[in-house]
Amino acid sequence: MNGERGRAGNRLKAARLGPRDVAHVGSAGLRSRPMRVVLSALGIAIGIATMISVVGISASSQAQLLRDLDKLGTNLLVASPGESMFAGEEVKLPEESVGMVGRIKGVRDVGATADLEATVRRNEKIDEGDTGGIAVKATTAGLLRVLRGEVGSGSWLNAATGRYPSVVLGHVSAERLGITAPGQQVWLGDRNFTVVGILDPLPLAPEIERSALVGWEGAKRLLDFEGHPTSVYERSTDAAVQDVRKVMAATVDPRNPQNVQVTDPSSALRAKAAAEGAFSGLLLGLGGIALLVGGVGVANTMIISVLERRYEIGLRRSLGATRGQIRIQFVTESLMLSGLGGLAGVALGASATGVYAHSGGLPWVVPLWAVGGGFGATLVIGTVAGLYPAVRASRLSPTLALHAA
Repeated sequence: MNGERGRAGNRLKAARLGPRDVAHVGSAGLRSRPMRVVLSALGIAIGIATMISVVGISASSQAQLLRDLDKLGTNLLVASPGESMFAGEEVKLPEESVGMVGRIKGVRDVGATADLEATVRRNEKIDEGDTGGIAVKATTAGLLRVLRGEVGSGSWLNAATGRYPSVVLGHVSAERLGITAPGQQVWLGDRNFTVVGILDPLPLAPEIERSALVGWEGAKRLLDFEGHPTSVYERSTDAAVQDVRKVMAATVDPRNPQNVQVTDPSSALRAKAAAEGAFSGLLLGLGGIALLVGGVGVANTMIISVLERRYEIGLRRSLGATRGQIRIQFVTESLMLSGLGGLAGVALGASATGVYAHSGGLPWVVPLWAVGGGFGATLVIGTVAGLYPAVRASRLSPTLALHAA
C-alpha cells in the first residue's frame, strides 16, 4: 500500500502554461504559414472595415448636420400662403405681415421674400423660357440676418442699392448663370441688373440659394411688385419658439389665419439626420454578414491547420501536454488570427472614413463604441471559429497522430 501511494505521489504533473507560453505556442502556427494568415485575416478585415466605415461615414454626416443645426439654429419659423377654403382662389399674405410679426413677443428678427413673375437670364439674347430653374424674388433688408447667411463676395442689398436695378444671387443661381464675381450684369425682367453680391450656401433656405434677390422697393419701382410677401421669416428666442408658432398665423393674417402655413425649416435637417442613421443600419447588417463570412474562413483555416499539424499535436501530447493545453493553443491561434484581421479592419475602416470626410469637407468622426464593438466581435468570432478545431485537436490520440504523420 505504501509503495502504491509513493508511486501515485511521484506521478508527473502537467506543467502550467503562463500567458507568455500560451502566446508563444499560439503564434507558432501563424509564423510558419504567413501567406495563409494574411488571406484568412483578410476576410475578417473586410468585414470590420465595412462596419467601421459605414458607422464612421454616417456619424461624420450626422455631425455635419448637427453643426449646421447649431450654427443656423432651430428657432427659425416661416409663414407662407396655404390653401384657400375656396377652390381656385389665390391666397396672398397682407402687405403689413412683416411689421406685424416683428411685434410678437420673443421675436428678434424678421425678413420676407416675395415671388416675382420676372425671369433672370445671362443676357437678353437667351430664350425667355430658359431660366435654369432660377426664381426672382423681392427681399427685405433684414432677410440675411434672419437666415444667418453670409455674402461670399460683394455686399448685401442696402437702402440705396435696394431701390435700383441691383441683384444678389444665391449660391446655386450664380453657378447656373455663370457669374463668378460681383460687378457683372444679368438680364432681369426687361433690363440689365448689376450683381452686387453672391451668397454662401444656406442649408436652412435652399429656395434662396436658387434665387435672384432684388430690393423690396426696387421691385415695386421696376418690376410691378404689389408688396404682398410670399414667405415671412422670423427668428425668436429658443424659449419663445412654440409660443410664437401658436400665434404666428393669426398675426400674419388676422382675418384668415387658416390660410397661413407655418413651417420649421430645421425639421428637414433633423429628419435627414434620422434617415442617415436608419440607412446606416442596413449597411451595418451587410458588414456583419461579411464579418460572418470571414469567421467561416478562419474556422476553415484552423481545421486545415489541425489536419496538417497532427504530428506536432501527437508529439506535444506524448511529451505531457494535456488536452486542455492543446485546446488553449488552437483557440489562442484562432484569436490571434481574428485579432490581426480586426486590427487591420479598424485601420482600413477609419482610413476610408477619413478619406470620405476629407473629400466631402465633413468632420472625421469614428465612434469609439464602433471600434470597440467591431474589435470585440472579431474576438468572439475568433473564439467560436477556433472551438471546434481546438476540441478536435485535443481529442487526437498521441499514438495515432504520430503514426499518421
